[in-house]
Amino acid sequence: MFTGLIQQTGRVRAFERIGDGARLTVATDGVSGWKRGESVAINGVCLTVFPASDSFAADLSAETLSLTTLANLAEGTIVNVERAMTLSDRLGGHLVQGHVDATGTLLSVDASGDFAEYRWSYPAEHQYLLVSKGSIAVDGVSLTVVGPDQHSFGAALIPETLARTNLGSANVGDPVNLEFDIIAKYAARMLRAYLPTQ
Repeated sequence: MFTGLIQQTGRVRAFERIGDGARLTVATDGVSGWKRGESVAINGVCLTVFPASDSFAADLSAETLSLTTLANLAEGTIVNVERAMTLSDRLGGHLVQGHVDATGTLLSVDASGDFAEYRWSYPAEHQYLLVSKGSIAVDGVSLTVVGPDQHSFGAALIPETLARTNLGSANVGDPVNLEFDIIAKYAARMLRAYLPTQ
């Protein structure tokens, strides 16, 4: 379980295809003590760590490669890194599982001084999970939804988010991993039996 508060970014040191899967190696500055088997979220995708001195590796299954943007990673790419939370951590973002629901694309960036409003596309079948002022994880970053419509949603990014995550260097057209709010998903599941069928 994660919070969507990115602790740091890392740099892809290697991306090696292995059969139907791949092995990803990420270098991180100032973070050590990675433990074998611990969970880490890379761009919002929960992975299992194989530690090294100043980096860690993680294996990616064929499903992970097909359902997320991680298949697009290349040496030198900057990624968002968040270690799994502990029970004593503050929950400053929202509950994030690291289980990507869909991918989207950055449609626009409207900068205003040190702030910016970004807008991303998302698959229309997930429209019922998006509400204005609700939570969403974009590449693992906990954001508040602004102005959702049938095909896109926005979020206001503060200077801290732009400086501490890879969203600050994103370009229009870049793909992102999307994880919709877990509470919305459970509520929708429970209510589905009471909704009219089409």
